[in-house]
Amino acid sequence: MDAQPTLIRVVFVLLPGSLVLDWAGPAEALRIANQRLRASGAAPRFAIEFASPRPDTVGSVGIALTGLAPLPDLPTADGAAWVVLVGMPGDTIPIDTPETQDLLHWLRGLRLEAGRLELLTICAGSLLAAHAGALAGRRATTHHHHLDELRAVEPRCEVVGNRVFVLDPPVYSSAGVTTGIDLLLHRIADTCGEALAAQVAQTMVVALRRGPHDPELSPFLAYRNHLHAALHRVQDAVSERPQADWNVPRMAEVAHTSARHLTRLFVEHAGVAPLAYLRRLRLAAAQLALASGASVTRAAELSGFGSDTQLRRAWHQFGLPGSPSDAGGLARG
Repeated sequence: MDAQPTLIRVVFVLLPGSLVLDWAGPAEALRIANQRLRASGAAPRFAIEFASPRPDTVGSVGIALTGLAPLPDLPTADGAAWVVLVGMPGDTIPIDTPETQDLLHWLRGLRLEAGRLELLTICAGSLLAAHAGALAGRRATTHHHHLDELRAVEPRCEVVGNRVFVLDPPVYSSAGVTTGIDLLLHRIADTCGEALAAQVAQTMVVALRRGPHDPELSPFLAYRNHLHAALHRVQDAVSERPQADWNVPRMAEVAHTSARHLTRLFVEHAGVAPLAYLRRLRLAAAQLALASGASVTRAAELSGFGSDTQLRRAWHQFGLPGSPSDAGGLARG
């Protein structure tokens, strides 16, 4: 008789202010995976635990968390374990609290090993790992607001920006918030198979599973890391109707400025020229149309490209793999 697979201990480590969505969504993914396994007659694979330097704390939205387990001795002799570090609100991650100092001391004592004791970081949880020395010589990501902070804390880490998650076993890092669910779905697939991960995603109504090579930021959200109100107004208008007959003078009308000044604003604040920004949004709209089964001609029309040729030119200009025809074929297949 085949031996039952051993349980994987998944220890979510919570500090005061830990972002609830960082740990609640991933924990639900594991719970649903266990539920689906039981329904199929198989044994559950994940033992979910919540640990903290203190038995009581408060989450990011003010919810009181009580009865938390102490930080455990890991790994144990009878199976593998995942330690999950999550983020906290704030422009930077402070480490001067007694709870954080206790956590860092505990992390420094862990001996990470692929398949035995692995570290998963969600959002700014990677900063905690970096302060503990766990990211030296590794590739990792974090929330885009904390990328520079991560580089400063651990210069020996190859910080990867604009990725949903990064795999460098035994360390797995994600950009944060909902990307923690993407990372846990990936780990469920590694552990229990793609079919189970797909069932979990369907149960959670996750419309599209994202992978380690997918960008964190949608093109519709990119180039928006600025505070210029008039430029945001133009970007809102173009994002809502990328297929409209846009040009720089028409965009300038929305901003109530001259075309020349608008171009300067785009370059200075968004880091991109206005027509390049427009082409990127139209390309994203075309990708959505292709993924929905539209032909290349129809996708070009819906997204505002004047012809198939213009769509193909933009496709290659922005370095997308394959061709629009390939994307359409994959969608229909």
